[in-house]
Amino acid sequence: MMNNCEQCVVKNKAICSALDPDELIAINRLSRKVSIKAGQALIWEGDDSLIVANVVEGAFKLTSSLEDGREQIIGLLYPSDFVGRPFGDRNEYTVTALADSKVCVFSRADFDQFVREHPDLEHKLLQRTLTELDRVRRSMLLLGRKTASERVASFLLEMSERLADSSCSVVGGQLRLFALPFGRQQVADILGLTIETVSRQMTQLKKNDVIALPDHRNVQILDADRLQDIADSGVGALH
Repeated sequence: MMNNCEQCVVKNKAICSALDPDELIAINRLSRKVSIKAGQALIWEGDDSLIVANVVEGAFKLTSSLEDGREQIIGLLYPSDFVGRPFGDRNEYTVTALADSKVCVFSRADFDQFVREHPDLEHKLLQRTLTELDRVRRSMLLLGRKTASERVASFLLEMSERLADSSCSVVGGQLRLFALPFGRQQVADILGLTIETVSRQMTQLKKNDVIALPDHRNVQILDADRLQDIADSGVGALH
């Protein structure tokens, strides 16, 4: 079934927001909406680059495999994020759904041609690429230098920004309440920590009224300033 751009819930945040109504009609003809079950791969590392997509609902992990079969999470994707490799021949990573998700899929060849003919979309794609590069650099700092408490605090702050939704309570650009689309084991994998360490840090943040944990997935930020202090330099870190 063809995707209706006018009804798309991420149309104002995805790269398609750079297009005017007539251009949206044109790109709509090239797209299809696909449902992906949790655990199902959308793109495989090393395969030919045949599709690109916008994430509409859910969440995905980007992973790369070592020669011995170990998997490393190298990125996360959320609604309005773009996935795939335009103008590239092969996929450099595997993209797997962390939760039941929906994507708006394009043939890579059709998308490449459309981008060449629409410079505003090409500019938006470049902006997204540079934003993702900045995110990767922050992740390198997080994994290479930050302590466990700093990593968990940084992760929660980033989630509060990236999971922002008009239906949720947002203060200063950050959600006060949001639901993680994956479990603590996956959080641990992302942060390079054990699940026990992640659980301990979350519990300490809760005990000190920095966050609340209404249930296993939902997080409420009670003291964003203190959480930021912990993320930046470990000031006020909990032991």
